[in-house]
Amino acid sequence: EVQLVESGGGLVRPGGSLRLSCAASGFTFDTSNMNWVRQAPGKGLEWVGTSYKDGLGGHRTYADSVRGRFTISRDNAKNTLYLQMDSLKPEDTAIYYCTKGYNINTVSSQGTQVTVSS
Repeated sequence: EVQLVESGGGLVRPGGSLRLSCAASGFTFDTSNMNWVRQAPGKGLEWVGTSYKDGLGGHRTYADSVRGRFTISRDNAKNTLYLQMDSLKPEDTAIYYCTKGYNINTVSSQGTQVTVSS
């Protein structure tokens, strides 16, 4: 059974930083693309970025709204995906989820809440 458990969210002031984690189990993590998506209050899911598996070059892509501020990384030995978020803005307030593969449209995990407010 695929399990994804996000953690690391919280309340942070504008300009601050947070590091989210996604612990994965039930599938072969190192051969899977992994994504971060988010859902702001009253809005739909928004793709944040993707970490491609090593077989596809291991590169990462980001949404324009977060490029240059957010960094995705992964530790295949720990089956864990990370999202380093710097220079946070109030508009980054959302529940953040990780997903696997080509799925960026549905979530099945609980996510972690990030609130950016002064």
